Amino acid sequence: MANYLDNVKAWLEGDFDERTKAEIRELQKNDPAGLEDAFYKNLEFGTGGLRGIMGPGTNRMNAYTVGMATQGLANYILAHSDSPEKSVCISFDSRNHSAEFAEIASKVLSANGITVYIFDGIRPTPEMSYAVRLKGSVAGIMITASHNPKEYNGYKVSWSDGGQVTAPVDEAIVAEVAKVSSPSMVKFSSEKPAPVHKMGAEVDEKYLSDLLSLSLSPEACKRHGDIKIVYTPLHGCGVRMVPEILKRLGFPNVIHVPEQDVSDGNFPTVVSPNPEESAALKMAIDKAEETGADIVIGTDPDADRMGIAVRDNDGKIVLFNGNQTASLLTYYILSRRAELGTLGEGKYVVKTIVTSELITDICRGFGVPVYNVLTGFKYIAEVVKRNEGNGEFVCGGEESYGFNVGEFVRDKDAQVSAMMIAECAAWAAERGLTLYLLMQEVYEKFGYRKEALVNVVRKGISGKKEIDAMMDALRSNPPKELCGSAVTKLIDYLDPAATGQPKSNVLQFFDVDGDVVSVRPSGTEPKIKFYFGARGADADSKIAALKAQFA
Repeated sequence: MANYLDNVKAWLEGDFDERTKAEIRELQKNDPAGLEDAFYKNLEFGTGGLRGIMGPGTNRMNAYTVGMATQGLANYILAHSDSPEKSVCISFDSRNHSAEFAEIASKVLSANGITVYIFDGIRPTPEMSYAVRLKGSVAGIMITASHNPKEYNGYKVSWSDGGQVTAPVDEAIVAEVAKVSSPSMVKFSSEKPAPVHKMGAEVDEKYLSDLLSLSLSPEACKRHGDIKIVYTPLHGCGVRMVPEILKRLGFPNVIHVPEQDVSDGNFPTVVSPNPEESAALKMAIDKAEETGADIVIGTDPDADRMGIAVRDNDGKIVLFNGNQTASLLTYYILSRRAELGTLGEGKYVVKTIVTSELITDICRGFGVPVYNVLTGFKYIAEVVKRNEGNGEFVCGGEESYGFNVGEFVRDKDAQVSAMMIAECAAWAAERGLTLYLLMQEVYEKFGYRKEALVNVVRKGISGKKEIDAMMDALRSNPPKELCGSAVTKLIDYLDPAATGQPKSNVLQFFDVDGDVVSVRPSGTEPKIKFYFGARGADADSKIAALKAQFA
């Protein structure tokens, strides 16, 4: 209590702007619990950067906490980068205060003698990743809270390869940021600032051109450019790029949801701007019903993740989940490259360990190696970086609706994903198929699989103890069967020597029939996650049984 009141006093009496002080006084008067939460600790800069509720206080996203994070990043860059011209690329999405936070980060870096390349308006996370490599920058910053509610914002850091920072750099940056304990330690201005360059149309053109160079079926796209696609950016960055890349690919008549084309950090038409949730795509699906469209595509606010819906055999619009979309795209890309004779030695695919084993089955069918990595697209990018010069990344994805193709971008990319799903639809149409029928073809060739995710929430200190106890119980007394099928393999990712992966609190159980259960506590929320994967004609009923067994 004393510590948080000391923090409040320091902000009210310190060199902070009057708007911030007025907001603090408002909390004192009307929301004492909110005041305590805003000041009882510092907002933690973790290995994924910052993410938190916006507002005044040490535990909030604001100009001062963003400045402190940037000063820590600048200190690390100045101490550890050998680059002769140290530069950082910055992008931001449509969230409230994103442009302001990007400008703060730009000023702090410049004041520290680090050159800045900042976009002249909202741009997707993957274009920031692309720009880092294009400009030869040391790092990149993306101001976004992805699909979180409107109250949140975030600050993601990428490194020189364009991928989000991984060990040991991530932990070293975290340590530097932790040393910046007060806004007074931040250099917000300088008599001799480094240059700040605006990025705009010229980077857009290079980005789109390189992504379009990955096209595998341009002739099919020309012949089937009349496929109707409804697209929604959910008030985010995708409004700039997704319709444009589809148009250049050969699909000029993209149908918009006008209310959701508006870039608005309040996300007024959705409860959550998350394409994983069916409610977020409702307006787009309604538009598809109204116009007779074949496909619905939705992207999240920073346009790195994509959700889709397609028509089934009865003409009903059905949603595909992230596992299905990633599997379908992998099947299309490998099939098409095999047809073109470009699937030779050295090509590989990457997926996360909790993503469908259907992708593994597909890759095995094409004789293409597949890497399994920990949850998070940064680990996919890490494999690409490690294999540079010794192999070619074809594509990769994760169950949480992230996918990427090729090596131009080192993060998940909804622009190239939208491009590839449209192209896949054209390729399927050449064979008299829809995307739905093509998915059935995948199941027929490689076996039907069904996945499900269950989040068990346990809040507070007691909740954390309960989650820890659940993991301990699964380690000490692992299941012998899954749905009556004998467990043949257990992987404990706390043992890096056995897994070849960074240490992580994850357990996986595999049975004779190809079913798999993965369990991991969330790193950011008070929950434990159960990922269920079932194989076979009875996969749907198996999922129900697995839920009953574990969750």
